[in-house]
Amino acid sequence: MKAMICTKYGSPDVLELREVPKPAPKDNEILVKVRATSVTTGDCRVRGFNSPLSYWIPMRIFLGIRKPRQPILGVELAGEVEEVGKAVTRFRKGDRIYAMTGMRFGGYAEYTCMAEDGLVAEKPANATFAEAAGVLFGGTTALHFFRKANIRAGHKVLVYGASGAVGTSAVQLAKHFGAEVTGVCSTANVELVKSLGADKIVDYTTEDFADGTEHYDIVFDTVGKAAKSRARKALAPNGIYVSVEGQGVAKERREDVLLLKELIETGKIKPVIDRLYPLEQIPEAHRYVEKGHKKGNVIITVSHEDSL
Repeated sequence: MKAMICTKYGSPDVLELREVPKPAPKDNEILVKVRATSVTTGDCRVRGFNSPLSYWIPMRIFLGIRKPRQPILGVELAGEVEEVGKAVTRFRKGDRIYAMTGMRFGGYAEYTCMAEDGLVAEKPANATFAEAAGVLFGGTTALHFFRKANIRAGHKVLVYGASGAVGTSAVQLAKHFGAEVTGVCSTANVELVKSLGADKIVDYTTEDFADGTEHYDIVFDTVGKAAKSRARKALAPNGIYVSVEGQGVAKERREDVLLLKELIETGKIKPVIDRLYPLEQIPEAHRYVEKGHKKGNVIITVSHEDSL
């Protein structure tokens, strides 16, 4: 099968398309024919290994010293069940699924194996493979931090970085939970964030969300660029600041995968796709994501059949 291999840590140029053995599922695993995957900021960080110095040694031990121990990156995907292990009961050949592989990676390939009790569920019926492949990274991350902040109806929530993969999910999920949502984004993304349901917009190119005019029960920094010392100025009494940077890795739960499926099927949230690239152009997709200006998700079409 074809797979994009991360040959060592470095620039997008270290990613190479190669022919590798097709995996075979263990007794409790499913073999998935990958239709679509995504390029996330997490993939870029692992490939470039630009973790903070304090994490350098433990992360190298975890990921691999000179190169990723799992060289096929990709943390989320959508596809079809090609084969099932003999102990599998939840899935059958032909089932259309979407899944979060997390730190096991494996999405940048034509096929991958997953445990049937992993973060995998039937694909939302009204989503294409490309759309389904851009749901779980941002959605599960947003749900994790909203749980941490104990979000509830009536809260005033500010989403910093409202146009990214996590931000577009966070705006929609906050509205689902009954919050009043303010999205912070650039001028170019104002209309997008409004279309996702944000009640108010702060254009960071002309306004400062922390100027003391408004105060929020939750300030959620989805891109790790709003310092806590600054965000604190925008917090209401007993308000909570949460950030994807420096507050641990988001805990992924199977119940979140099922919740996101339900919310997509009922029209409560919709995936946002910026660009699509074929498998062989993953290095170019990494370059684009690293510029920091993507709107929602960057999707890789691994198999073009029914991907769009």
